[in-house]
Amino acid sequence: MDTTQTFYVAGHRGMVGSAVVRALRRRGCGRILTATHRELDLTDQAATRAWFAANRPDVAVIAAARVGGIGANSAANATFLIENLLIAANTVEAAFRAGVRRLLFLGSSCIYPRLAPQPIPEGALLSGPLEKTNEGYALAKIAGLKLCEFYRRDFGALYHSLMPTNLYGTGDNYDVVGGHVLPTMIRKFELARTNGDAFVDLWGTGTPLREFLHVDDLAEACLHALDLDDPPDLMNVGSGREVSIRQLAEMVRAATGCRAEIRWDASKPDGTPRKLCDSTLLRSLGWEPRIDLEAGIARTVAEYREALASGDIRLGH
Repeated sequence: MDTTQTFYVAGHRGMVGSAVVRALRRRGCGRILTATHRELDLTDQAATRAWFAANRPDVAVIAAARVGGIGANSAANATFLIENLLIAANTVEAAFRAGVRRLLFLGSSCIYPRLAPQPIPEGALLSGPLEKTNEGYALAKIAGLKLCEFYRRDFGALYHSLMPTNLYGTGDNYDVVGGHVLPTMIRKFELARTNGDAFVDLWGTGTPLREFLHVDDLAEACLHALDLDDPPDLMNVGSGREVSIRQLAEMVRAATGCRAEIRWDASKPDGTPRKLCDSTLLRSLGWEPRIDLEAGIARTVAEYREALASGDIRLGH
């Protein structure tokens, strides 16, 4: 990867985008373009085209998205579909119009069918029905990665995609209503610990199996993919380790030092029963995750406490 190039990171204030920016800076990349939502609304086609035309980065990493946990997704599938569809279509099309030579689009493992074979290979895409609770988000991400594939096939643009598993880590959103499972657990257990609560209530049965990857490992995977001269159109990115939601809750409780009892609300949805990505393809090309789950959770809890104390924390949208 040529560090003298100009890199644009869409979504640089989010967990993934900020991790990519940190990784680029560690590599010595000095020309990194960013734009806040106020400066550039990526759902606005004309504004997105104008921004790309004016700035013309060499490389674009599309990490911008409207994201949320199972509750937020299931309550607003239409919103998640339209906003993420517009972001994907506008950024990829505007980048091509502006002559951006390389683009990396970031999706999500929720693009795969609800009952996909485990571990999930890239070839499982579009082989069965999606999980209904996040169908809108998944459809938008599928459209984005297919758009990259078609621009590459039809016009020779080196546009490709990574599909990360469940992410956590630095800069996460700790919204207990609409957030993802791991940061939501951290906040709930921390609140229970500081308040002296006897119970922590969690959604579902605790039986679904999930894979988790620290966002810094994903950022390194992004740079690794950009180092490849002829990358596959689509590659999964995961840790290769899965735990039950119940096991995850015990890990988080231990990391926080909380003594509250866990109560599972089985009236709430579990989501996909199992979701483990097959990251063999990316690993065969030289990438490996480095951050162990227990160590990563402990680090994230410490960062949560620091951010809460300083007031520099995301507690909702």
